[in-house]
Amino acid sequence: MANGSKSAVWADLRGVLAGRDFRRLLATRLISQAGDGVVTAGVGTYVFFNATTFPSPAAGAAAFAVLYLPYSLIGPFAGVFIDRWARRQILVWSALLRSLFVALTAAFMALGNRGVALYVAVLLVLGVNRFFLSSLSAALPHVVAEDKLVMANSVSPTAGGISATIGGVIALGLNVATGNTERGAAITLLVGGGCYVAASVVAATMARDRLGPGGTQARRGPLLGELASVAAGLADGVRYVSRRRGPAAALGATGGFSFLFGPLFLMSILLYRNYFYRSSVSVAEGHFGVLVVLAGIGYACAAVVTPPMTRRLSKPAWITLLLVASAVVTLLLGETFSQPAYLAIGFCLYLTRQGVAICAVTILQEEVDDAYRGRVFAFYDMMFNAAYVAGAALSVVIMPANGHSPGLIALVGVGFAVVGVAYWLAAGRDKSSSGGPAAEIPSPAAQRRSS
Repeated sequence: MANGSKSAVWADLRGVLAGRDFRRLLATRLISQAGDGVVTAGVGTYVFFNATTFPSPAAGAAAFAVLYLPYSLIGPFAGVFIDRWARRQILVWSALLRSLFVALTAAFMALGNRGVALYVAVLLVLGVNRFFLSSLSAALPHVVAEDKLVMANSVSPTAGGISATIGGVIALGLNVATGNTERGAAITLLVGGGCYVAASVVAATMARDRLGPGGTQARRGPLLGELASVAAGLADGVRYVSRRRGPAAALGATGGFSFLFGPLFLMSILLYRNYFYRSSVSVAEGHFGVLVVLAGIGYACAAVVTPPMTRRLSKPAWITLLLVASAVVTLLLGETFSQPAYLAIGFCLYLTRQGVAICAVTILQEEVDDAYRGRVFAFYDMMFNAAYVAGAALSVVIMPANGHSPGLIALVGVGFAVVGVAYWLAAGRDKSSSGGPAAEIPSPAAQRRSS
């Protein structure tokens, strides 16, 4: 980067971090996502790296569906409440509620339960978590100036992802220290639950009405009345975003990426378990941890690369380039089926995945009115996770038990290229999503006046 661009990036970063409430919101995210990393790694090692509970691609896809699909389908309904209730209160109480569900999950683990009850408990933890993360995204424009949103979206989710990776590494260490027993897994999860309690305490330091929502949607009525308005509110939010080319295309790009990423994630677990290290599940788990660390580094690099690139290119152009880069990396390295190549794939695809997410989230925040943001971000979460599950489920048709499938790699690589071209054609050259000075980006209020 030129010196001028570097100075501008650092100036934006300092400007974002100067906000006291942004720092509090960021701290809430970091602590909570550290807990996410602990809980996810704890559950993953307990369930997935076990020969009796994860023996085939079909079993893995079924586990994905149980853990992600049900709460993804009800995600948009939560968005209606995110647009009506004080988002600061949502952060405070949802974090506490998750800590209770984590304690319940830990109890099932201590008892050696690997049945439906365990999945239901984990489902509750993850379901409330999506509610929490959607509220964080919808609240961000209330603590950051509009011309700093790209930088804020680079710092917040990316730092949260790094925090989750660190939490996952800590969980692996705790599992080893406690002998990888059921009781040890329960102890690991309780550490994650403690992180959720701490996140709730930090969120409570912000003013009750600081994070929105603003306007008439901030009113609160009886619970039954709120529930009766969910379906109508959801339909209204879908109609709202479907009439806006930039947000609709951004949702499509993230959904397409997630659909193609699902098979790769399932394949990576099978490769490490049954192809690279077929003789030892514990060794496979350790080396898979290296992949997780490199993926986390790639995820972090997206925050460094994306802000300066969106000063030179429009956000739609950068999203398109990232999708095409994903296609090239998958096709060139994936077909080798060597462990070093898959470590590189993990790094590259998490970089491109987060780069696409940063731009897509920024487009939604810039072009969606605050009264609709909760519904739109909840729908964003729903599509992201539903597409992830659908991709993994469909891949089972051609994926062998050891994950070695050259044909599937070819399909995924070509799929990334197709999504990239389709997104570019759908998004067009929208001025509000272009690069250059942030002053050129119209605010939601300005868009309403223009309409």
